[in-house]
Amino acid sequence: MNRRLFFSAVLASAVAAGCSSKAKRTPHIRVEDFSTDRSGDPIIRIACVGDSITFGAGIADREKSGYPAQLARLLGSRFDVRNLGHKGATVSTTGDLPYVSTSEYASLPEFQPNVVILILGTNDTKPQNWKGKETFETDYRSLLTSLKALKSRPKIWACFPPPIYKDEGGINALTLDEVMDGIEIVCDRQKFPVIDLFDALSGNPSSFPDGIHPNAKGAELLAKTVYQAVRP
Repeated sequence: MNRRLFFSAVLASAVAAGCSSKAKRTPHIRVEDFSTDRSGDPIIRIACVGDSITFGAGIADREKSGYPAQLARLLGSRFDVRNLGHKGATVSTTGDLPYVSTSEYASLPEFQPNVVILILGTNDTKPQNWKGKETFETDYRSLLTSLKALKSRPKIWACFPPPIYKDEGGINALTLDEVMDGIEIVCDRQKFPVIDLFDALSGNPSSFPDGIHPNAKGAELLAKTVYQAVRP
């Protein structure tokens, strides 16, 4: 699929819906499925796993305006949302910075998330990181398997990365099409829901000042898209 050609035909409906048709079919969080604190309210731990887009690179006061922080405000006090984004991280285990080698990944067993929101793949478009779609699918499948194997058995939502408005530093929109194809193939086969951030954030170049990373407004749209897909 070539989403750069396709998105113009679906942009209006995708933005209005806040997510793709695939995301509309995703199951929402059921608070009654999780443990409770002493007050009797469920405490649901959400790990926002990703790269610099999740980390909030380029966002002033990212701890308040990055997408995980904005998602936390949308979800409310029952949710413990943690930003586990690492700048430059890749799905690829042979890339220049595999996510599985980061301290954020290493912190997951201690955090024991009930929910994982996975946004990776943008850095995999760099020529030195891209080893072909089959290799990407293998590494993506392995990452999902390791997340699913956490003791907390989290519910996992994978995401298509946001659009790339400007090729920079090896990151490129052409390979992103293949990345998204790989994500879709793996998630369809393993029955993981997918949130389509590509379509939801298409047509918003002003929200991506450097062409790759969302600003606070872009992070708001990203957070709202994720919220609409997973909200209780």
